[in-house]
Amino acid sequence: MISWAALAALVLFSAVTYVLGRRKLTAQVAGQVAGQVAGQAAGARSHSRPGYHGAYVMLWVAAPAAAVLMLHGAFGPRIEAAIVRAEAPAVVQALGDQERAVFHDDAWALAHGRAASETLYAPDVKAALDAEAAQARSLGIAVHLGVVALAVALSIGGFFFAYGRVRPEFRARERVEQWTTAVLVACSVAAVLTTVGIVASLAFESFRFFQAVPPLKFLFGTEWDPQIAMRADQFATSGAFGAVPLFAGTFLIMLIAMIVAAPIGLLSAIYLAEYASRPVRAVVKPLLEVLAGVPTVVYGFFAALTVGPLFRGFFNGLGVELIGGPLNGLGLYLAQVQNQMALVAGAVMGIMLIPFVSSLSDDIINAVPQSLRDGSLAMGATPSETIKKVVMPAALPGIMGALLLAVSRAVGETMIVTMAAGLQAKTTLNPLDTVTTVTVQIVTLLTGDQEFDSPKTLSAFGLGLTLFIITLILNVIALRTVQKYREQYD
Repeated sequence: MISWAALAALVLFSAVTYVLGRRKLTAQVAGQVAGQVAGQAAGARSHSRPGYHGAYVMLWVAAPAAAVLMLHGAFGPRIEAAIVRAEAPAVVQALGDQERAVFHDDAWALAHGRAASETLYAPDVKAALDAEAAQARSLGIAVHLGVVALAVALSIGGFFFAYGRVRPEFRARERVEQWTTAVLVACSVAAVLTTVGIVASLAFESFRFFQAVPPLKFLFGTEWDPQIAMRADQFATSGAFGAVPLFAGTFLIMLIAMIVAAPIGLLSAIYLAEYASRPVRAVVKPLLEVLAGVPTVVYGFFAALTVGPLFRGFFNGLGVELIGGPLNGLGLYLAQVQNQMALVAGAVMGIMLIPFVSSLSDDIINAVPQSLRDGSLAMGATPSETIKKVVMPAALPGIMGALLLAVSRAVGETMIVTMAAGLQAKTTLNPLDTVTTVTVQIVTLLTGDQEFDSPKTLSAFGLGLTLFIITLILNVIALRTVQKYREQYD
């Protein structure tokens, strides 16, 4: 609470210093103008506007203090917890690792006014728990007060430093732009480091997984059931970590989704860009793009409650049955179609991707120069011939890139597949069968309390790394396609 109050006070103080910086420069310039009117020598012209001077003062007030508060928010609780745990008495050190972790969590919860677990402690351990909670509470207050005091000192020091430099000849605009450049560089570096961290974490945990399961068996195995292998000597020989069924289901659903999204999205983009009038376009395009703002869980509910039963009734009414086995001498048996199937998930996912394909394709088609259309029409071509022979060939590289980006999004979808396609890992091309995908299995493996010490859990990272590489390849292909076949016009 002290940190949030300090942050609010910092924002208010920064706003006040911004106004003070503006007023000081305005007063100085006004004094120079008054001196010129009185016949005195002309003063120096102000290099920067008053707003830049106010922003310069505000930056020196806010930035150092905000950095201290953010560092404390990010690392302060961990440091406090480490200090308290390092000073734990011998009765706590004698506990087991799991019991000691629960003890420290309870002490930390009590120190911050939250309820502890229902663990029953011995009297001496309970006394140590109360003592550690009191110590953590007092240490937290001391650290918070110290951080706030440091932030206040930095703010006041920054104010006097920057406020004293406010004068007409000071190049405040250049200083503010340097701050802006530094912030932009920091954001870019943070984005790059985040990407590197994601890849590094995936690669590290995947390496641990591939130490137990051979990569070839993982990539080309046809059986996926991580529940089978439960002992350390079974992980590499059970054959339960074959990822082929998962990728088969992923690409089957992706193919169905693109069969739905590509023609509808592309044709709607052609209509909006070439045929629709301005009033119609102003109404239809926002309505189409409303689909892009619908959460995927809503699409999942729609698939499970509406599309699934509709498809099941339709196909069962036609007498369509799934073939499985073995059951009899022929090794086959027939079963009715269920609500969950690849066709349901793919169709609903395709509906979700329609605005994505349509919006990108519409922008690409509109980017084709109007002079090409005018030249084609002047040569006697009809509007449809112009679209087929001139506009679409010119926009084709961009449209292909948009479709590949849609494929990448379809490959990474999770919620719709979870609710509409099922959880059974099958190597099948039957769209009426239940399948699962890579992302669904990642969620399933990492749901609940998990310890990352067995191939069962670490397999999620192997799946994630493989899926990351596949989507990266798709995006690279999209970019290369656009760069290779892109046509530029004057």
